[in-house]
Amino acid sequence: MLSLPRLLAAGLFTSQLMMVASSHAAPMALDDVFDLEYVSQTQISKDGKTVYFVRNYMDINADRQRSNLWAADTRSGEIAPLTTGLGNDRSPVLSPNGDRLAYIASGKDGSQIYVRWLDSGQTARLSQLDQGAGNLTWSPDGSQLFFTQFVKVPAKPAVSLPGKPEKADWAKPPVLVDQTYYRADGAGFLSPGYDQIFVMDANGGRARQLTHAKLDHNGPLSVSPDGKTLYFSATPAPETDVLNSEVYRLDLATGESQAITNRQGPDQHPRLSPDGKRIAYLGFDDQKRLYEVTRLTIKDLASGTVTTLTADLERDIGDYHWRDDGKGLYISYDDQGESVIAWQPLKGKRTQLTRELGGTSLGRPYASGHFSVRDDLVAFSHSDSQRPAELALLEGKKQRLLTQLNDDFLARVSTGKAESFTVKSSVDGLPIQGWIVYPPTFDASKKYPLMLEIHGGPVANYGPRFAAEMQLFAAAGYVVVYLNPRGSDSYGPEFVNQIHHNYPSHDYDDLMDGVDAVIARGFIDEKKLFVTGGSGGGVLTAWIVGHTDRFAAAVAAKPVINWFSFTLTADFYPYFTRYWFAKKPWEDIAHYMARSPISHVGKVKTPTMLLTGEADYRTPMSETEQYYQALKLAGVDTAMVRIPEAGHSIAARPSNLMNKVAYILWWFEQYGGPNFGSDKPDTETTAN
Repeated sequence: MLSLPRLLAAGLFTSQLMMVASSHAAPMALDDVFDLEYVSQTQISKDGKTVYFVRNYMDINADRQRSNLWAADTRSGEIAPLTTGLGNDRSPVLSPNGDRLAYIASGKDGSQIYVRWLDSGQTARLSQLDQGAGNLTWSPDGSQLFFTQFVKVPAKPAVSLPGKPEKADWAKPPVLVDQTYYRADGAGFLSPGYDQIFVMDANGGRARQLTHAKLDHNGPLSVSPDGKTLYFSATPAPETDVLNSEVYRLDLATGESQAITNRQGPDQHPRLSPDGKRIAYLGFDDQKRLYEVTRLTIKDLASGTVTTLTADLERDIGDYHWRDDGKGLYISYDDQGESVIAWQPLKGKRTQLTRELGGTSLGRPYASGHFSVRDDLVAFSHSDSQRPAELALLEGKKQRLLTQLNDDFLARVSTGKAESFTVKSSVDGLPIQGWIVYPPTFDASKKYPLMLEIHGGPVANYGPRFAAEMQLFAAAGYVVVYLNPRGSDSYGPEFVNQIHHNYPSHDYDDLMDGVDAVIARGFIDEKKLFVTGGSGGGVLTAWIVGHTDRFAAAVAAKPVINWFSFTLTADFYPYFTRYWFAKKPWEDIAHYMARSPISHVGKVKTPTMLLTGEADYRTPMSETEQYYQALKLAGVDTAMVRIPEAGHSIAARPSNLMNKVAYILWWFEQYGGPNFGSDKPDTETTAN
C-alpha cells in the first residue's frame, strides 16, 4: 500500500492511473455491494499523530454489515487494524491521558465493553452485561467508565389461571400491553423499562447502577473535571409531552439528579466545556409545528446565563465538539443538501471549514457522517458522490484524505456522475434543488429512460453523496433524478413548513417540475418515465400515480397510504398525531383522508408495485396491504413484495439492498425499462 505522501507525490500520475483503470471498468453490479467499505466514528490521539476510526465492511457469508477498529497515522497515511474479530466493534472512546481505547463490541454474548491498552496492544473484555451498553464515557481521571443500559421493569401477570396439571402443555399465556410505546421499528415489541446510567471500574468488575428514576437517561454523558457531577438528558413525560426533554445534573456522591433547563421543547445532547464552567446543548422552543431549527445553546453554570450561539443560522446543528481550549466549538449542519463542518467561536464570526462531511449512508444519498476534534485537528468521514466515506483530516484550512478504502472497487467499477441543478417551482417560484446521476457510459446524443427517486422523511435531505442504489439504477441504464422538494431540511424552516399539516401537497409539483427540467435537456425518452421512493418517498410515489399517468410504472417502498390508519398503528403515534396533524384522527377525518393516497386510488392507471419489510413498525405492512388490495379492486396492475424479517430499514442487510434494487428494476423492465440482464431477484411467488 502506498503511503499518503507517496500518493501525493505521484500527483497527476496517480490520477491518470485511476482514469485508465476506470476506462476499462464495468458498470456497478448488484453483488458489488459486498465490496463497499466506509469510515465512521473517529477519535484523534492526544498528540494528534493517530486517528482511530471504525472501518465498516460487508460480510458476504453472514449477509451483514461488520465493523472493526483501525488506526491511521496522520503523517504517513499508513493504516493498521486494532481489532480483527467478525463481530461489530464500534463507539471508540480514548481515555483522558490517551493510553487506552474503550469500545463496544457485539458478538454472541451481546454488546459488551472492551478496553485496549495502546502501548502494549493488549485487549480485555470488562463487562458481563445482559442488555448492552451505550454512551460510553471515561471519568476525568481514567479510573472509571460510565455508560447507559436498559433496565427492565418486572411486570406481574394480571391474570393467573388455576388448574394447570404439572406436565400439561397449555398455550402460551397472553401478553398484557399497557404502555404507550409498546413497539418500535427495528426493536420489535418492547419490554417495560428504562435506560439507566451505570459506572464500572476501568480495570473491570461489577457495574453499579447510578440512576433509578422512571426516565430514559440519554447521552452523551458528560462528567465534570472534578469527577463529582455527571450531565445527561431525559424526557420527563414522553407519553404526554413527546419532545419536551431537559438537561439534568446528577450528583455522583448522593445519586440525586436535578433538571438545569426548563423551556418547553427539547434540550438534549449536553457536553461540558473543558474547564467545566459551561455546558452546551441542542434544542429549540417547541411551537407544535412540523419543524423547528435545532440550535446550539451555551449555559454558564455559575451565573445561569444562557446564550444561543447559532441564533442567526437557520440550519439544524447535527453534532458539535468543544475545542480543547474552550474558546469555541466545531459544529456540523446540513446546508442545501451538503453537510458542513464549521468553527463556531464563543465570540466572533462563524467559519465554514468543509462541505464534504458524510458518506456513511450507503443505500441512498442521505445526510450522514461523523467527526471528532483535537485542538485544531478535525477528523471526519469524507463525502464524495463517487465513493463511500473515507477518512479525512482538517488542519486549519488544509484538508487531506488519510484512507483510500474503496480504490480497489473504483478501479474495476465505473460509477455514474452526479450533477446538481436547480429549478423554480411552477407553483410559487420557490427554488428547488436536485441532482442527476448519469449512466456511466452516458451519451447526450442518445435517449434514456428517466427514474425519479424520492427521499423519505419527509423532513430529510438528499445531496451529492455516494449511494449504492442510485449507482445501480444508473448502471442499469437510467438517468436517475432526485430532488429536495419543499419539506426537505437544509433550506431553512420556512421551506420545510410549507408542508406543515399539508403533506403531500405542492411537493408533488416540485418533483414534477424537476422531471420537466431534466426532460428539457433533450436526452430523455418521455415514454419511459419511472418513479420510486421509500417511506415519505413511498407516500409521494403513491400520491403521484393518483394525480398523473405520465409514468410508465411506479414502485412505492414502505409507503403510508392512509393517514388515519397509519397514525393508529405506527410505533411513534403520539408524535405523528401531534406534530403532523392539528387534531386526532377521529376529530378531523376529512383532513386525514384528503392527504391520504388511498383517497385517490380510483384515478390510478400506472402499474404500481409495493415493497415493504414484514417487520416494519414505522410504516406498517398493513399500509402496503391496503393499497395492494385497493389497486387490485381498481383493476390496476400491481404486485406486493414482502421482505421477511426486515424493518423500516429494508436495506440493512446487503442482500436486501440488492433485492430491493433488483425488484424495482424488474418491475420497470416489465413496462418498458431497460433489460437489466441476469441479475434477477430471488423470489417466492404466491398465486393470485
